[in-house]
Amino acid sequence: MRTQARGLAEAVADEVVEKVLSRTGTFSWPRLSMEIESLTPPWPDVLISCGRRSVARAVAIRKASGGGTLAVHVQDPRIDPSAFDLVIAMDHDRIAAGPNVIKVATALHDLTEANLAEAAALWSDRFSRLGRPLIGVMIGGDANRRRFTVADGRRLLEGISRLRAATGGGLAITPSRRTPDAVRSMFAEVLGRDPRVFLWDMEGLNPYRGILALSDRLVVTGDSVSMVSEAVSAPAPVEVFDLALARHAGFLRRLEVAGLVRRFTGDPAPLAAPPPVNATVQAAAAVRGLLLQRALAGPVGPVGPGPAIPR
Repeated sequence: MRTQARGLAEAVADEVVEKVLSRTGTFSWPRLSMEIESLTPPWPDVLISCGRRSVARAVAIRKASGGGTLAVHVQDPRIDPSAFDLVIAMDHDRIAAGPNVIKVATALHDLTEANLAEAAALWSDRFSRLGRPLIGVMIGGDANRRRFTVADGRRLLEGISRLRAATGGGLAITPSRRTPDAVRSMFAEVLGRDPRVFLWDMEGLNPYRGILALSDRLVVTGDSVSMVSEAVSAPAPVEVFDLALARHAGFLRRLEVAGLVRRFTGDPAPLAAPPPVNATVQAAAAVRGLLLQRALAGPVGPVGPGPAIPR
């Protein structure tokens, strides 16, 4: 969530201040009410919130600012969207598009052409030793109640081995903090001594952006909407290793129908590389449009009380 809000903020503002809400302790509406009452100016020009925990605070700040703060919420807020100036939700979210609700195909993020180019320059020498085509592999992990099992890892490894045998490619692989130790150990045991394989050991500089920037094809596990969204914003064609997560089925199906991803099986057939898709660019354009409208319209009057929020 932080990456989504921060990515959009950096795309529309020169100065960004990030506020992170605590995820610890029991969630309490009475306690939240006390926090809201303690909010004080100066209010921001633009407030970008993401996730359910930020909804009440964002609505309160918009009201307290007298409408001076442009309030943008990323994801479905699960309340009347008129509480915000703009809501940015994904196509598979249940909220309908409307006057102040736009739907986007992928999750927002903080990847840009500039920071991918920077990562490419940083990792180019290291990855050039692996040969071409360079197959980038991004491994996630457990998602909600769906465990990323050793059997999943073995199936992924078998597919990668078939692809590599057919193409003669090098491998640049990054696990994540969520990748189970047993899966990481299995990959290290099979591939760790191969000179044409880079397998990040979770130490030192993270190669994630470098892999996105320099790979000729990408294989991404389907447990993370954000990771898939970041992959399709990069230059290489994307294949998704499907973990049969019901929550992500609609998202992946839409991308597949649009020709943006293919299900990963180890098929070496060449992939067409569609133009990169970056929903953050679309969302930022919508926010800048609202800011321009405000600048042309002059001062904003006070906002109404907004929808009822449980306390």
